[in-house]
This record gives sequence, structure tokens and C-alpha cells, in this order.
Amino acid sequence: MKPHNCCQFQSRGPKPARPRRRGEFAGWLLSGAALVLMPKCPACLAAYIALATGIGVSFSTATRLRTLLLLLSAGLITLLLARQLKRLQR
Repeated sequence: MKPHNCCQFQSRGPKPARPRRRGEFAGWLLSGAALVLMPKCPACLAAYIALATGIGVSFSTATRLRTLLLLLSAGLITLLLARQLKRLQR
């Protein structure tokens, strides 16, 4: 079966940037949601972990995990913002 002419042009042209934009949107959404939904006290985080997984964590571990999650979320938002500003400068 011979392919249509319209299909041949699509395979030669540049690919659309939609998957990258979807991934970037997911990064904004997930990091923002993590910052918004992060409990203020480490004891609540330990309780949420225990409810979700059945694994109990200590208070000091929950404190470190909460700090790590906050830093990762803020770092990802900073990275996404830098990419957006770089794209706007072009």
C-alpha cells in the first residue's frame, strides 16, 4: 500500500514541541502542588507517610524529608523559571 503524499510531508518536517510543553506544565503543576500541600509540621508528614505506605518514620527523618522536598520543589520552580526567561529572551 502506497502512503499518501500528506503523510510523507509530516515525517520530514520538524516535530511539534507539545511533549516538551506538557512536561514543563507537569513540572510546574507538581512542584507547585508539593509546596502547597506540604504539611507545616514534620509529625503530620510522618503520619501521612504512615497512612499512605504503612511505614513509620521518625520525627527527625520526617523533618529532613520535609526540608528536602521543599528544597527540591523550590529548585524545580527556579529551574523552570530560568528556562522560561531564557526562552523569552530569544
